[in-house]
Amino acid sequence: MTIPANVPARGAAPPSFRSGGLTDPHLTAALKTLELTVRRRLDGVLHGDHSGLIPGPGSEPGDARLYQPGDDVRQMDWSVTARTTHPHVRQMIADRELETWLVVDLSASLDFGTALCEKRDLAVAAAAAVTHLTGGGGNRIGAVIANGERLYRIPARSGRIHAQSMLRAIATTPHAADGVRGDLRGAIEALRRPQRKRGLAVVISDFLGDIDWQRPLRAISGRHDLLAVEVLDPLDLNLPDVGDVVLHDPETGRTREFTVTPALRSDFAHAAQQHRDQVEQTLRSAGAPVMTLRTDRDWIADVVRFVSTRRHTFGAPSGRAPRQ
Repeated sequence: MTIPANVPARGAAPPSFRSGGLTDPHLTAALKTLELTVRRRLDGVLHGDHSGLIPGPGSEPGDARLYQPGDDVRQMDWSVTARTTHPHVRQMIADRELETWLVVDLSASLDFGTALCEKRDLAVAAAAAVTHLTGGGGNRIGAVIANGERLYRIPARSGRIHAQSMLRAIATTPHAADGVRGDLRGAIEALRRPQRKRGLAVVISDFLGDIDWQRPLRAISGRHDLLAVEVLDPLDLNLPDVGDVVLHDPETGRTREFTVTPALRSDFAHAAQQHRDQVEQTLRSAGAPVMTLRTDRDWIADVVRFVSTRRHTFGAPSGRAPRQ
């Protein structure tokens, strides 16, 4: 789905980035439309610098407040708790400059979409939303992009020109060849070296495939705040009743013919839900709240809902946005 350059997006779909080329006028128009969409819809829910999505934890202690389910127990204020006999947590004041790193999974499984857009388009849109949420005030943002064949690293810098250049690079990342598996583990591992100052790490992926990235993600969580952006398509969760169908897996290069029966649909839905539960548990154990975006939903509304819900509780390891 392509949105005209002169019409701000009001629907659910982000612009399509399937027309490549660094000087492609359609790409420039699509990125401009995306920026206008994000700014118009998110400016109303943000106040101040980067205290909307990520109010902390920072380096300076703030006020204490009563503990609420989902708060990070590492922020417990034991002196106030002992004095009042009620559990309290110490809020932290965010550092004035933030360094954010995006880990963007653009493996072949994201070159797919059966609703309003492809998952790859949604991944670019998510990167744009995070860029706007964390930008300004001298804050820096960089990216590690993985398509399975190679990693692309964009240094963290500040400024609108850099942000636009980074989003353009994400949108024009080459597609992997057929039969090349994604490498989310390698992308997360690349964020560990060289060691960086404490900041925010955002992992954007559909999290399909083997869950072999738990160890590097937990290592990242020891130094950075985490946010996971889960990008899904309806067919990632359920098979339609279409009878005979030929399915091709671009990450293995295999093609199989199936007859979609009620039993197969039930088994697929069960396996997909089981895998998603495992992904959720793995991310939660690393302290990463999850923002779920779907190709059949209004993605920007989901971002606004997530930001509004998490703006006062970001950093709690057991919290996540409501499952969509």
